Amino acid sequence: MFLRSEHNPILTVDSLTFPANSVFNPGATVLQDGTTLLLVRVEDRRGLSAIHVATSTNGVTDWTVDETPLLGPDPNHTWCEWGFEDARVSWVDEIDRYVITCTAYGEPGPCVYLATTTDFTSIDSGRVAMPPEDKNAALFPRRIDGDWLLLHRPVSVARGAADIWLSRSDDLESWRMPEQLITRRPGGWWDAARIGIGPPPIETTEGWIILCHGVRQTMSGAIYRMGAVLVDLEQPWIVRNRCEEWLLSPTAPYERIGDVGNVVFPCGAVHHLEKNELYVYYGAADTTVCLATASVPDLLDVLLKGAVV
Repeated sequence: MFLRSEHNPILTVDSLTFPANSVFNPGATVLQDGTTLLLVRVEDRRGLSAIHVATSTNGVTDWTVDETPLLGPDPNHTWCEWGFEDARVSWVDEIDRYVITCTAYGEPGPCVYLATTTDFTSIDSGRVAMPPEDKNAALFPRRIDGDWLLLHRPVSVARGAADIWLSRSDDLESWRMPEQLITRRPGGWWDAARIGIGPPPIETTEGWIILCHGVRQTMSGAIYRMGAVLVDLEQPWIVRNRCEEWLLSPTAPYERIGDVGNVVFPCGAVHHLEKNELYVYYGAADTTVCLATASVPDLLDVLLKGAVV
């Protein structure tokens, strides 16, 4: 269903104008002028990560990556002294801003960081939204039933369980206790070890498409694959359908070999309405940025036929 771009990997360290170890796990959006913007995770040669802005006029080739990070390690703040990882980005009409959710990393452990921006040249506001240990966060782009909804993985609250949870807020600052939404499947399933949110939820007339990563632990190590879930449009805490099979698995050499092999890790998606096509941007083997595309009607067809397992 998902077709890999013939240009994969679309971003590598050779694409950068500055030294780095790897570039991967990109959030994605499209600006008003049609430019595709990625928030890529760049790991430097110290091993610390920062979020950099990358832009392309066609969303596939000729990327320009800003040398100065939008969010970078800050030794003066314990929450993010070791940097920022794995950004997701949502345009939110109500506040007329982009909301970035990412993982801040410091001595206390990984935590969910929420920031806003109007232009991706500076951050208007930024703060820890969820304390350690928590990560893999993405925001629904509009209020639902009067609340903002955040998907995330609160391992501390979940007592070690690596599942997808949902939290609600009146103001994007104070969040209520999380509710379990999507759980790992037991035994030999491809998402039995861990499951986490991918890009922010994608709104359709049939419901919200949630792309997620699932992990299976094998004798040779972990395998990260991508699957999908459909939740109700106006009550997204209700899971309607869930794909039993994965939709994208590491089979290409650039997905199987790298700093962390056998990984496809989606963080960004762009719904091109004119073609009703989904561009999914993902990290491959924690080393490069790649692109896969799919028809939204085809994806919905699979989801609507699926079962809640």
